[in-house]
Amino acid sequence: MSKQRRGTASWLMVLLAALISGGCATTSAPQPESMRDPQADFASYRTFGWSPGGAAQSDDAPLRLLDTSIRAAIATELQQRGYAEAPAGAVPDLRIAYETASADKIQNNPVRVGVGVGSWGGQGGGSVNVGSPSIRNYKEGTLVVRAIDSARNAEVWQGRVSKKITGGDTEPAAIAQAVATVMKDFPTRK
Repeated sequence: MSKQRRGTASWLMVLLAALISGGCATTSAPQPESMRDPQADFASYRTFGWSPGGAAQSDDAPLRLLDTSIRAAIATELQQRGYAEAPAGAVPDLRIAYETASADKIQNNPVRVGVGVGSWGGQGGGSVNVGSPSIRNYKEGTLVVRAIDSARNAEVWQGRVSKKITGGDTEPAAIAQAVATVMKDFPTRK
């Protein structure tokens, strides 16, 4: 094989290895899912309030703190979209409820194959590396936000997002980011 053909073959192998490894990469940003009642007239909704129940009534201080952060983040998102919080005692157009959950998950990393091609001097070289499979346990957190039409007592919007839980995910900034992600498709008032 000529030097030029070996060089071309080497570049093709490097390109192939890059494409294979790039195809295995995953995105880390969670993708929200949402559903909307097609008959709901969001232009008629002006105010929001909270559905009864939830962690706010809990005696557990960390749960109350988490509840306060989630409610503040949801209220901020709704206000940025043109909704106002209903005064105490008034019936809001939308009642907002949320749920959180966590689940143990298993991440399976299959066998990995690496291909390397190179040359030094006039000789060509190559290598193949095979990595063993691995299994890891992790916790996945889910946040679900629901909007209920108070007049019809019917759910008109639901958003959900799930993500691997890390150490700082209960900080207010991380909660605000999760709420912004889950409410990305919530209708904005005109």
